[in-house]
Amino acid sequence: MLLACLLACTSALAASPLVLEGEVPADGGFFDVPFEVPPGTVELEVRHDDLASENILDWGLEAPDGFRGYGGGNEEPAVVGERAASRSYLAGPLRPGTWKVTVGKAKIRKTPARYRIEVHLRTAATLAPQPERQPYHPAGALSAQPRWYAGDFHVHSRESGDARAPLEELARFARSQGLDFAVLTEHNTTSTLDFLVEAQSRHPELLLVPGIEYTTYAGHANAIGATGYVPPRVNEGITLKEAIDAFRGQGALFSINHPVYDVGDLCIGCAWQLTVPPGGVDAIEVANGGWEKLGRFFSEGALGYWDWLLSQGHHTAALGGSDDHRAGVDLDFTQSAIGNPTTLVYARELSVAALLEGIRNSRTVVKLQGPEDPMVDLTSSVAPTGDTVLAPSARLSARVTGARGHQVRFVHNGVRLPLVEVTSEDFVVEQDVTAPEHGEDRFRVEVWINGHPRTVTSHLWMARTADMRGIPGPVPEVMEPEACGCGSAPGWSVGVLALAVAALRRRRNG
Repeated sequence: MLLACLLACTSALAASPLVLEGEVPADGGFFDVPFEVPPGTVELEVRHDDLASENILDWGLEAPDGFRGYGGGNEEPAVVGERAASRSYLAGPLRPGTWKVTVGKAKIRKTPARYRIEVHLRTAATLAPQPERQPYHPAGALSAQPRWYAGDFHVHSRESGDARAPLEELARFARSQGLDFAVLTEHNTTSTLDFLVEAQSRHPELLLVPGIEYTTYAGHANAIGATGYVPPRVNEGITLKEAIDAFRGQGALFSINHPVYDVGDLCIGCAWQLTVPPGGVDAIEVANGGWEKLGRFFSEGALGYWDWLLSQGHHTAALGGSDDHRAGVDLDFTQSAIGNPTTLVYARELSVAALLEGIRNSRTVVKLQGPEDPMVDLTSSVAPTGDTVLAPSARLSARVTGARGHQVRFVHNGVRLPLVEVTSEDFVVEQDVTAPEHGEDRFRVEVWINGHPRTVTSHLWMARTADMRGIPGPVPEVMEPEACGCGSAPGWSVGVLALAVAALRRRRNG
């Protein structure tokens, strides 16, 4: 008798959707709408509506046993079943109990704001099984050679609600651009993981790296190598430090995206407005595809914010990402294709772990317009420990290729030193450096074309002892570097140009 009642209740629920509607709470950036899932449910569908063209709500789903997907601004319903799910969501058994539709208040212009949700509970699946879904495990090294590997750290597939490219198209296009790896950075979801193993098997020359674009309403960041969901409710149940620590606990790196890309409602939350906590971030996107298409040069604001972070003692590597959502097809004037910009990482092999290690050691070079841009290999006469040369003095050497007829310069603690003409295809410029008595100095190299930087390296840091790490050195006075006197590199040209750090005029607080 009890079983008959349970089956009758389940059938009734399957036939009649749950209708959940109400007023959007005035406080906070997120809220939850709970509903009950009875035993015997094998698939559920959530239809949602923000009921006003002036408002934008984001949508996700949590089960009693955890995260089941985040569609963000997906307009289509979310469907979750035992063997299949719609994009941005996870397949698997549907545990009975209290589930929640998680709702983010992306934009509220019309008040009082309202929402309507319909939940359809089914005892028979409507989605075809997806046998391509497999538990994720990192691919073995695709190459065992220590070298510079070219890739894109900011790529979206159709698992992001605002993107449309399947992994097959994305991988094929990335290889056509000469890339060795691509980092999949879907908005606040891990659903791409289910498809990476199968896709990787069909593309043995391109490493598909897991990641998440941690998309908050006060800034976006990439969690490179992330395999677990972290709620984007910063300052509403989770602090930014707790979120960064949660990603690092997975072995992932945290990198701020397009920090000064402030275009209002065209990209909600794109500009970074959060305070970086103690412990800092691992990297920053100093070049983003949108900036490249709009201006054809590195954003001085992004470089300035990077320099400001470094001046606070954070060791933060430079990365670039296209932010491609369409696998290079039908791009508008604000968008760039995969590989534009390109980031080079020096790694011991082509694997996820080795790429992350290369970033931790700041062995990265960002090429603004793709793999064919000039290359710079910045090294030291004293081998660094990680990204830091621990010695009273050393000679830094920048080997520049592909920049003949253009210019190169060192940047010391955020101050740009005089430009040097590049007179050969294989050009070397050197700089003798002395560690400060207290704290640490940092040096990077920029290649300039037509009055703007085209290639930018991460930094080599200089300190007398390890306990000086994290203590900023002084901003240098304008000085004339010594002549190199080696190989094809001429002496430095005479000049007095030095550019103060743009970030000193642009501090961002959350």
